[in-house]
Amino acid sequence: MTRGSAAARLSLFYAAVFAVVGVHLPFWPLWLKDRGLSAAEIGLVVACAYFARIAVLPLIGAVVDRRGDRRLPIVVLSGLAAVAWLLFEPAQGLPAIAVVTVLTAAAFAGILPVGDSLAMMTVSAHRLDYGRVRLWGSLSFILAASLVGRLLMHEPPAILLWLVSGLLAVTALVSLALPDRRVPAVERHAAPAMPLLRQPAFLLFLAAAALNQAAHTVYYSFATIHWKAAGLSDETIGLLWSEGVVAEILLFLFSNRVVNRVGPAGLLLAAGLGGALRWLLLGATTELGWIVPAQLLHAATFGCAHLAAMHFLQRAVPPGLAVRAQGLHAAVAVGLIPGLVTPLSGYLYDSVGGGAFLAMAALSGGCAVAAAALVRRWKGGVLEV
Repeated sequence: MTRGSAAARLSLFYAAVFAVVGVHLPFWPLWLKDRGLSAAEIGLVVACAYFARIAVLPLIGAVVDRRGDRRLPIVVLSGLAAVAWLLFEPAQGLPAIAVVTVLTAAAFAGILPVGDSLAMMTVSAHRLDYGRVRLWGSLSFILAASLVGRLLMHEPPAILLWLVSGLLAVTALVSLALPDRRVPAVERHAAPAMPLLRQPAFLLFLAAAALNQAAHTVYYSFATIHWKAAGLSDETIGLLWSEGVVAEILLFLFSNRVVNRVGPAGLLLAAGLGGALRWLLLGATTELGWIVPAQLLHAATFGCAHLAAMHFLQRAVPPGLAVRAQGLHAAVAVGLIPGLVTPLSGYLYDSVGGGAFLAMAALSGGCAVAAAALVRRWKGGVLEV
C-alpha cells in the first residue's frame, strides 16, 4: 500500500465515523428531550453510555491486542452499532431508553480507540502527519452538524435516529478499506496492562485527560438545549458547534510542528488552561459576541487534548499494549470519570442553568495541575512495564 493510499483510507474512515459524531453529539439531547426526558434524566442516559464504555473497552482492547489485527473488529463493531441504534425507535421512557443506550454505546465504544490505534501504527509505518489525516474527521463533523442544524428547522428530532444508524452502516462499509496492519505475534503476548496503572506518569496522564473530558460534560449534554432556550436557532447552534471544530482543524493542520515544539504533556496543560477560560465564558453569558470567541478554544480543550493523548500513548506505551492502553484511556478518561460527572451536571443544569459551566471551569483547572506535574515527571520515553 502506498503512502498516499494509506492516508486516503484513514481519512475516509475518520470522515465516516465523525459524520456519526457530528449528528449525535450536538443534537441527540434534542431527541431525548423530544421523547419526554428531563435534563436530569438526559444526564442519567448520557452517563449510561459512559459506563457502558467502561465495561466493554478493556475487554475489546484485550481481544484486539490478542488477535493482532485492527480492521475486522472495526467493521464488526460499526455494523453492530448500526443495528443496535434502530432499537431506539420502539424505546419509550427512561428505563427502555437507558437499556438501548447501553447496547449502542457498548458497540460504538471500541470503534475510535481501535481505529486510533490502527491509525497511529499506519502513521508511524508511512511517516504520515496524524493531524492532517484526522482533520478529515473534523471537516466531516462540521458538515454533518451544519447540515443537520438546517434539517432540524424543517424536520422533527425523530429523524436523528435514522441518520445515526445509516451513517454507522456507512462507517462499517468504509472500514473494509482500512489498512490491514497487525501487531507482530511476538508482541501479542506482552505483559498485562495493569502495570501501566502503577506508573506515576501514566496515572498523571489519565488524571489530566479524565478531568479535561469531565469538564466537557455540561457542554456535550446541555449546550444545545441551553442555547436554544436563550433564543438561538438550530442553524446558529449547528454553526457554533462547527466553529469549534474549525479551530480544531487549524491546529491539526500544523499538528506535527505543534507536538514537536510543545510535547504531549504541554498540550494537555494548554487544554486545561483553555478549558478554564472557555467554560467561564460560556457560564457567564449566552451573547453570541462572547460565545463565538469561546468556541475557538475548542482547539485547546479538544484538539490539544486529543493530540496529547494520541502522541503520549504512541510514545509512552509498548506496541503490544497499544489497544489496551487506548482502552484504559477511553474507559477511564472518556468513560468512568465523565460518567460519574454527567448525572451531576444534569442536576446542576436543572438547578442553575448555564451556571453549571462554572463547575466545569474548576475541573479544567484540575486538568492543568495534573498536566503540569506530568510535564515535570515524564521525559518523553517509553514507560517500563
